[in-house]
Amino acid sequence: MKERVIIGDACVAEGAEWLCQNEPFFAKAMDGLPPLPLRLKPDGFGELLSAIVSQQVSVASASAIWGRLAEAGMDAPEPVASASEETLKALGLSRQKVRYAQALARAGIDYDALRQMSSADVIRTLVAVPGIGPWTAEIYAMFSLGRADVFAPGDLALQEAARLIFDLPERPVEKDLRQMAGAWSPWRSVAARIMWAYYRQEKQREGIR
Repeated sequence: MKERVIIGDACVAEGAEWLCQNEPFFAKAMDGLPPLPLRLKPDGFGELLSAIVSQQVSVASASAIWGRLAEAGMDAPEPVASASEETLKALGLSRQKVRYAQALARAGIDYDALRQMSSADVIRTLVAVPGIGPWTAEIYAMFSLGRADVFAPGDLALQEAARLIFDLPERPVEKDLRQMAGAWSPWRSVAARIMWAYYRQEKQREGIR
């Protein structure tokens, strides 16, 4: 069966309605939340390279480095693959991120073909590249490919949201949250949107920084 792809706000609303009907805790969490964001992003090499750039640096630093890379034309596979380490380091990448960026550029990923693959195969393809872990691959499938039934249980905000929404004694670890999320299929990516929105609201309410 072909996987459902989220293409607009109506899809998100349909998923949220299904989740609220099938899980009372989600219905309670949704009460008072603003409309859920669509959050769709472009797909392709640049999106994954941007994710690598963003690892373990501030949003401002990542934006500055990405701006320099894009201005230098280093936002496509061919120039990144052929660039020297010194060139990429001068644009702001660490030695490790130079290695990751060039591994991605040389991986030969067919980004058009990813759109036709199952989400499991997309994630398997991406995590084979050094520097791309399960979280990055899952987020890419969710938002760059719009997959409706992908979840990112390693995300700390989702783990904390699960603790709050389901009134758990402690934050579930990745394995346990992945198991919990099985009940939210075929709309796991919409469940994630609910949980992120709820977490954001609770952070603002409690003044957490």
